[in-house]
Amino acid sequence: MAKRRTKKRTHMGANNPVTPTAINGHANTKDPKSMVIRIGAGEVGSSISQLATDVRRVMEPGTATRLRERKANRLRDYVSMCGPLGVTHLMLFSRSESGNTNLRLAVAPRGPTFHFRVEKYSLTKDVRRAQRHPMGGGKEYITPPLLVMNNFSSPTADQNSKVPKHLESLATTAFQSLFPPINPQKTPLKSIRRVLLLNREETPEEDGTFIVNFRHYAITTKSVGLSKPLRRLNAAEKMLKSKKGKKGGLPNLGKLKDISEFMIGGEDGEGYMTDGTSGSEAETDAEVEVLESATKRVHSGKPRAAAEQDSDDDEGANDNVERRAVKMVELGPRMRLRMTKVEEGLCTGKIMWHEYLHKSKEEMREMEKKWELRKREKDARRKQQKENVEKKRLAKAATNKKSGGAEDDEDEMDVDEYDSDMYDDGFDSEGLEGDAEEQVNAKMEAAGEWEDEEKEIASGRSSKRRSMIR
Repeated sequence: MAKRRTKKRTHMGANNPVTPTAINGHANTKDPKSMVIRIGAGEVGSSISQLATDVRRVMEPGTATRLRERKANRLRDYVSMCGPLGVTHLMLFSRSESGNTNLRLAVAPRGPTFHFRVEKYSLTKDVRRAQRHPMGGGKEYITPPLLVMNNFSSPTADQNSKVPKHLESLATTAFQSLFPPINPQKTPLKSIRRVLLLNREETPEEDGTFIVNFRHYAITTKSVGLSKPLRRLNAAEKMLKSKKGKKGGLPNLGKLKDISEFMIGGEDGEGYMTDGTSGSEAETDAEVEVLESATKRVHSGKPRAAAEQDSDDDEGANDNVERRAVKMVELGPRMRLRMTKVEEGLCTGKIMWHEYLHKSKEEMREMEKKWELRKREKDARRKQQKENVEKKRLAKAATNKKSGGAEDDEDEMDVDEYDSDMYDDGFDSEGLEGDAEEQVNAKMEAAGEWEDEEKEIASGRSSKRRSMIR
């Protein structure tokens, strides 16, 4: 009788090590995580939906790549899941009634929120279509990209500028926190496969604009100083040593008498090809020296002394150093982002900066008073809500004690720590005109229609149950 197969990799009893890599893919548990969301998924259109998908690819591996939105989902649904899932950033794409494409970058859970208008954008498929040799999606997306930021801080900016100094530093910190930090001494070069370039456009005059160009590239390298046949032999050798060997990558030597004919290009050597005579494009890429990782034998006694003497004779020579040309290939997408305003909270709160609206000091003092009054009203509502919950719990406990039943805590109402303090009348769930449900609730509370409901909650009854008894 044949022995039954035991799956040791994916089933119970597998001896797989429990590491952050095994738990969370190729990302560390402490790395920042993001969600790229379409607000109003059925209304943004196919182009913006594809743009959101491309941005998710840029944010990999620390993002929800297969996130599916529904029309019924609101922003508070995603915010409530930021804590349990460890999400630190939200990128919200939406379309206004006038047809403008908007992007909001929010730092969870308390803000701030940066509002951008996407003036121009190109999808990944458009970038690939314009390239002669587009680069396919391989192992580039296993590790996060290297973030390169340019011209985010202006040397002439101060607190009185149209774009103040603290706003530049705040935007720099928000973008830097999108990806995990890199330690140059410990990070291996092979792990850096992509580059995300954020370039702030320079304006000839201080016109108060903050425009960022978004570009995404892949890093490729190739050996320098070798002829084309040598490069092909080197690639074939690496392919044979790998587990997945392909015969198509090997050079065809069937019609040649010797390997020398392949190297010199014929009997007379007329077909010898170098980088200058191969007919390929001239190499204008940056050249760097890379130290190959090779294992060394540990010697003892006389062999060690002989090796040290040889190293003293060849000072400064290193056979493992290889010169390689570094080239960047654009992956896409492209975006031109224009910052319009900055909010203090998560899609709500005080306006810290606005591109078009500017207020005087007196108007700002009045706004501060209004926000203080609104904050006190929120605290009072939260306190009243907690008192009502406590009354309901005591009333329910007294009812269960009289009836002799056990106390049931499953139906106990909890106070939502996210909603009551964060979402107010001006909460903007879609980035357009606000949440109609919140406005209706606010009107009912102002008219005093919630008092009857609070009494019923305190007495432990519900209007639906009372109507059924009647």
